[in-house]
Amino acid sequence: MNNNKSSISKARDYDEIGEFWDIHELADHWDETRPAEFEVDIQSELIYYAVDNELSDKIQASARRRGISPDTLVNLWLQEKLQEQSS
Repeated sequence: MNNNKSSISKARDYDEIGEFWDIHELADHWDETRPAEFEVDIQSELIYYAVDNELSDKIQASARRRGISPDTLVNLWLQEKLQEQSS
């Protein structure tokens, strides 16, 4: 953080800003705010693994029955399996 103070909290660093907002409500300072424009570019990192076609069909069917995406189902199953192995 540069030498400027935070406009509302008058804090000089991120810790002070956090401490200020831990005990204050934005609603109490709403009239001191101003609109801000910014762009957010959130990109998840994806890693692909090869899956046998027949296995993929079964995963898709199982996911469809549960009402979730195949990606979500595979991630849930992998998380469960890894938790079993770490226990």
